[in-house]
Amino acid sequence: MTQKKAKAGKSVEYTVEEKLKALYTLQKVDSEIDKIRILRGELPLEVQDLEDEIVGLETRVENFKGEVKSMENSIVTKKNETKQAEELIKKYEDQQMNVRNNREFDSLSKEIEYQSLEIELCAKRIKEFTLKIKEKGEIIETSVTAFDERQKDLKAKKSELDDIVADTKKEEEGLVKRSEDIHIQIEPRLLSAYRRIRSNARNGLAVVTIARGACGGCFNKIPPQRQLDIKSGKKVIVCEYCGRILVDENIDSEPEKTKRKK
Repeated sequence: MTQKKAKAGKSVEYTVEEKLKALYTLQKVDSEIDKIRILRGELPLEVQDLEDEIVGLETRVENFKGEVKSMENSIVTKKNETKQAEELIKKYEDQQMNVRNNREFDSLSKEIEYQSLEIELCAKRIKEFTLKIKEKGEIIETSVTAFDERQKDLKAKKSELDDIVADTKKEEEGLVKRSEDIHIQIEPRLLSAYRRIRSNARNGLAVVTIARGACGGCFNKIPPQRQLDIKSGKKVIVCEYCGRILVDENIDSEPEKTKRKK
């Protein structure tokens, strides 16, 4: 299994052993990146949750304020309707003083009764709106208090996250650059497999060494012959139990092979 890459106008071919060593080095670099990101813990998610909650509270307050404004307008309307009904009652009562017969008097009495009922209905609606405005006001007050508290929490969490990011940014950027540089030594198919295994592994380990005759990932025993094959570094071997790529425990101490140029 070989790979050719253009480098300074020449092709570079990597042996399987060199690819395995590159994979193991990549794993160590990516694990260091993982540690930095784990240091941030749940802070990025907590910041996002707080931002979402603040937007929700802001929307809630605005909606309630809109409802309160609408009910205040309704109260004004009902007060105007009450005033108009009172004016009509006065008008009808004045007309009753000049009626020519009982039928006209009764008709005006019905109008007065109708307007009186309208006044009672308006008063009832005004009372209902006033009560609802009070209830909404209390909810708005509670929501505004919660909004202010969440804003303070968000400021604190963001400050904490920014401090951690500032402390580790340069180191992380260097590791990410190193990780990208190692990619050129690994063929796309193998790199894709590495990423897939890493994404499925709980601890992000896709490449592990053999420790005391067992897989360094799942700790299942590796048969002696398979251990010899892994030590030889002639082919890519994965653990039959967890699927991780296995490398010899002394891979770090082996001198790097000179790349053959063609």
